[in-house]
Amino acid sequence: MAFTRATGKHRAPSRLTRRSAQVAGAAALATAGVIGATASPALAAGSAASTVETVGLTQVTAIGSSLAAQIEAQAEAQQHQADLAAKAKAEAEAKARAEAETKRRAEEARKAEARAARAAERARLNSFRLPVAGSYVTTGYKSGGSLWSSGSHSGVDFRAASGSSVVAVGAGTVVEAGWGGAYGNNIVLRMTDGTYTQYGHLSSIGVRVGQHVTSGRQIGLSGSTGNSTGPHLHFEARTSPQYGSDMDPVAYLRAHGVRL
Repeated sequence: MAFTRATGKHRAPSRLTRRSAQVAGAAALATAGVIGATASPALAAGSAASTVETVGLTQVTAIGSSLAAQIEAQAEAQQHQADLAAKAKAEAEAKARAEAETKRRAEEARKAEARAARAAERARLNSFRLPVAGSYVTTGYKSGGSLWSSGSHSGVDFRAASGSSVVAVGAGTVVEAGWGGAYGNNIVLRMTDGTYTQYGHLSSIGVRVGQHVTSGRQIGLSGSTGNSTGPHLHFEARTSPQYGSDMDPVAYLRAHGVRL
């Protein structure tokens, strides 16, 4: 019985045939430059650069640079806004300090003005003046004569026409206001320094006992009441409200800054 070998595609290639195919494939790869790329660095680098450009890495790099520039610009803008805000805050604080300083100085000036006004008022109240404005002494202190029961003048006489304004020579309190015998209508004041002043021969009285008067305040009008030879003002300075405690009226007024 004779045996025959099967033919067609079902036949397996021989070992020699497979080896030949592998050799042929290797040759094809070498021809395409794959094996050459492995063996030649210059060829490999050229191929890599071609690949980078092909896949778009250059475009990616450009996009990254643009984004970094945008971020930097945004940061600069934010810093600029922060600087502007800081400047505005500093200017506002400086303005507030300036306004506060101006207000403080104005308040100090107001207080100084008020203190000056009070001092001026105190000075006015504590100042002394003539009992009859623009007048002068016609009869001096301790002048002798029969006109006075004690034999001498216990005060001074100021020239004053009838009805002339008579004022307090300084601030004080009225301790007597009425008829005073030989003094006629008279007023006695207790001064703030503890001394006393007396005003006699008045035609009228304009204050009452217990009333406080300031320097220069009108207290009555001159006349010729009581033991008098004509209109004038009799003025005395005393250490007490009683007659007989008199002291030199001219020296008293001069000691308080009055010129006469």
